Amino acid sequence: QVQLVESGGGLVQAGGSLRLSCAASGSIFSINVMGWYRQAPGKQRELVAASTSGGSTNYADSVKGRFTISRDNAKNTVYLEMNSLEAEDTAVYYCHAGVRTKGTIGITFHWGQGTQVTVSS
Repeated sequence: QVQLVESGGGLVQAGGSLRLSCAASGSIFSINVMGWYRQAPGKQRELVAASTSGGSTNYADSVKGRFTISRDNAKNTVYLEMNSLEAEDTAVYYCHAGVRTKGTIGITFHWGQGTQVTVSS
């Protein structure tokens, strides 16, 4: 009922920038929280950044000052601007959203398919 489609990943040199986008579609009444997680090979999936409908944001310490999360609520889209990229940022980045679907009361959580970000040193 809810789909998250990411775009914007790719290969970039260390020090470069990338912008990820994630658009949510489907039977959406409202989106409570949207964010980005990442998973590097051999590591657990970790939160990168999140944004609530109220405007609060949260960042992993490792990306503070380099990454910026933003939302376009009218388009049900979340963005992740990544600057000063480091080799350690290499991972598959997943969009994540807490959604209230039409005709329901509770929140369900959804994942995108993931987009690869590779930073060469």
